[in-house]
Parts: sequence; C-alpha cells; structure tokens
Amino acid sequence: MTTWYHLTHIRLCSRGRSDARMVGEKARPLQENRMGANHHAALVASGILLSRIAGLLRDRVFAYYFGNSDAADAFRAAFRIPNLLQNLFGEGALSASFIPVYANLLARHEEDEANNVACAVFCLLTLAMSCLVLAGILATPLLTGVVAPGFTGAKLQLTITLVRILFPGAGLLAISAWCLGILNSHRRFFLSYSAPVAWNVMMIISLVGFGGRLDQFSLTKVLAWGSVAGSALQLGVQLPLVLRLIHRFRLVIGLAMESVRTVVRNFAPMLVSRGVVQISAYIDTLLASFLPTGALAALVYAQTLYTLPVSLFGMSVSAAELPAFSSAVGEAHEVGAYLQGRLNAALRRIAFFVVPSAMGFLALGDVIAGAIYQTGRFGHSDSVYVWAILGGSAIGLLATTLGRLYASAYYALRDTRTPLRFALLRVLLTALLGYIAALHLPRLLGLDPRWGVVGLTASAGLAGWLELALLRNALKARVGRTGFSASFMARLWIAAAIAASAGWGPKLMMSWRHPITRAAACLALYGLVYFAMTALLRVPEMEGLIKKVTGWARGRYLL
Repeated sequence: MTTWYHLTHIRLCSRGRSDARMVGEKARPLQENRMGANHHAALVASGILLSRIAGLLRDRVFAYYFGNSDAADAFRAAFRIPNLLQNLFGEGALSASFIPVYANLLARHEEDEANNVACAVFCLLTLAMSCLVLAGILATPLLTGVVAPGFTGAKLQLTITLVRILFPGAGLLAISAWCLGILNSHRRFFLSYSAPVAWNVMMIISLVGFGGRLDQFSLTKVLAWGSVAGSALQLGVQLPLVLRLIHRFRLVIGLAMESVRTVVRNFAPMLVSRGVVQISAYIDTLLASFLPTGALAALVYAQTLYTLPVSLFGMSVSAAELPAFSSAVGEAHEVGAYLQGRLNAALRRIAFFVVPSAMGFLALGDVIAGAIYQTGRFGHSDSVYVWAILGGSAIGLLATTLGRLYASAYYALRDTRTPLRFALLRVLLTALLGYIAALHLPRLLGLDPRWGVVGLTASAGLAGWLELALLRNALKARVGRTGFSASFMARLWIAAAIAASAGWGPKLMMSWRHPITRAAACLALYGLVYFAMTALLRVPEMEGLIKKVTGWARGRYLL
C-alpha cells in the first residue's frame, strides 16, 4: 500500500549525473511536503494580498475621481487593449512554458543549462515585446474599434490616446513576468507577487497629485503615464535578486539549445490558450460597450473584487504547486500518484476559502463594494449595481479557481494542448450565452438594458463549470481520480450560508453607518461564524488551521 510519505517523497533520478554516480545512489528528494507547500502558498498569498490591497486602494481613488463616467469607461477599455500583451506573454503563458523546463533543470542540478535557458528566454521575450509594442501603437485605432465598437466621438478619441500611452508599460509588465518565473522556480515567491505594489502606488500618486487640478479626460492621460512609470518600477524591484540567482547573465538567443526550443514549443499552444482566455474578456468588453454609460466601468469594478479570491486562493496555491509538480521525476505511476496526492490536498485548501468568498459576494456584495468604492462620484446605487454583477460572477468563482490548479497539473506534465481545447469550448459557450444574456435577455424580461452586464458574468460562470468538468475527467486517466467528496462541499456551503445569515444582522442594523464601518462589522462576523461552523462540522482543513495557529502561539509563548 502506498503511504503518504511515499507520495510526498518520490525518489528522483538525476539525469545530469553519470551512470557511475547513479549506481546505488538515491537522488535528493526535491519535492516539498505538505507543510512546505502550505508555506509557499502562504508566501504567494501574502504577496498577492499586498498587491491586491494596493490595487483596491487604487480603484477606490479611481472611483472617487471618475465614478461610472465616460472617462472611466474610456480608461478601462483602453487599459484592456495593451494589457493583452501582459496577459498573453506574461504570467500565464510564460510561466506555464518556462517554469516547468527551468525548474526541472534546477531539480537535476544542471544550473549552467538553467542559466543559459533563462538568458535566452529573456532575450527572445524582450525582442518580441519590442516589436509588438511598436505594432500595437501603430494599429491602435483599429484595435480600439474592434474592442470597443460602441464608443464614438470624444470618448473614442480619448481611448485611442490612452492605448498609445499604455502600450510600453504593458510590454514592461510582460518582461516582469520573466522575473516571476525565475523567482518562483527558486521558491522566492513573496517578492514576485508583491512587486505590483510599486505599480499601484505610482498610479495612486498620479491620481492624488493631479486629481484636484485637471478635468476627467486630462486626468486619465496623467494616470496612463503613471501606469507606465509604475510598470518600470515593478520590473526594477525584481531585477537585482533575479540577476543574483542567475549568477551570470548574458545576451543570447539560444535557439540551438534543446531546452530553449522546448520552452518555445510549449509557449506556442500556451499563447493560443491565453489568447482564448483573453478573447473571452474582450468579448465582455465588446458587449459591455453597447450597454448604457457606466456598464463597462462597473464590470471592471466587479472583476477587481472577483479576482481577489481567485488570486489569493487559486493563483497562490497553483503558483506554489507548479514548480513542485514540474520537479517530479520518476516512473509514470509514481509521478501520477504524487500529482494525485498533491492535487487533491490543494483542491480542498482552495475550496475551503473560495466557497465563503462566493457566498460573501452573493449575500454581502453591496457591503463589500461600498467599503471599497463608495466615495466621491461613486454612490450607493453604484454599489448595488456592482453587487449584482458580483452575484453573477459568484456562480463560476469556485470553478474558475479550481480550474487554475488543474491547468497547472497539465502544464507540469508538459501538456498544454488539452487545456487549450477545453478553453476554446468555454470561450465559445461564454460568447454565445453572453450575447443572449447581455443584449437580449433584459429586453425580454422588461429590465433596464444596463442590467445586461450581470448576464455576462453569469454566463461566464456556467461555462467555467463545463471547463472544470472536462479538465478533471481528462486528467483521471493519467493520475487517477481527483477532487473532493460531496459531503465535504456540503459542509462548506452550509457553514457559509449560516455565516451569511449572521452577516446580514449588522448589514440591516448598521445601514446608516459609514460603508467601511458597516463592512468591517458584517465581514468580521461572517468570517468568525464561518470558521466556527467549519470547526463544529469537523472540516479537516479547519482542524489543521487550528493546529497551526495553536502551535504557532505555543512556540511564540515558549520563546
């Protein structure tokens, strides 16, 4: 019978050693145990939390000066166009193609080869970004017309100007993702995920410094330049440590190296896969541009909140697991058993935190939106509007978050095509359902057209569940059954529902209080009740959390 110790400590064979050294020698187990995985995931989550807090502060300042205005719509749409470069060539595609190769070389103690691969990938990425940024600036009017065809007049011209300003910054952020790949492979997670704080701070400084002196259209241009400066700063804070880890940096294309060619081969389908995901986001932008003023801005406000649990609990675990998945070397059945054990444990950790996040959006979305955004030109009615959009997003929150982890397992197995096929299907379904739900369903139901944006997020959630089911079923043949029991999920949802009911008490009794005070009371009670109920229902993840906290407290006391 395979023990947990065997699952978490696969014996590795190092191909970089000679046959003589391999005889009778046990390779060093490079995979972390569950405690190490939790520690790394916590570092990722801490870095993401800091950057997300900075992002929420940035959006609060943005809401204060712009609300749901034409200028807000123009900036949100403009930012999405060059941001395509970052999302296509950045964390998603580059991490999935580069980290498995680079981390595996480090696991085999082939440091020189790993350094050469890192330098070659940097040169190739920088060359590609330079060409694409130039092409994007020249083609800005065409791109803007495709992404936001509903914009006209001064709003359209402002969007075009903003896109041209923002393109170089997006290129810098894409190169910053190379730093993230290096740092993550060396298990230096905190810096790579907290670096975006610098980018957010520069944007906040731009808004606060010029917000009281410029009109909204002029202020958006200053904000765009602040974004470019922040992108350079985000790259700059990571480079010193990255260069120390590489040891010897040199400019080399390196296409003659098999490892570099492997990265390039893996990058192509990942680029398409990320492109498919981005197409989905741009379809939302396109459809929202036909809705009344404020719909697009409100959609982005909601997406900022929606991506917080995805990043904190989905990305943190997935990012921490990808290098560990990729370092596994051994027989196929050993690697499969190892991945199955790690994957199931990680899925449960994610669900433990994402289920209450989804319930919180459904039950307390107006409180959350009010605490973050309700200031200046952003009023209570805007908070309710964002709440409705969050409610639609909550439908697929768990599926989207779990899907990230499943994708990491495929990437570790050097399979980038299977997730691509399923992503294509999801995008097609999202586009079809989104078109009906956003532009036709409100009219059929006799609703204001502005509520069509809720249909966009709800349709994406339904498609996300289909994609998750396909990913899980396809992986079963390779690593075995994955997932968690129905009873486990039932306990989480029951605990979250009871906690949400408790959270409604302060919500109703403190309606006259400041949005931040009201949210603090509601969410604090909500969290306490959820943790108490999961403890009463004997959810293993909560029991493990209690042991960690009490162990830490005892250790601190003894010290």
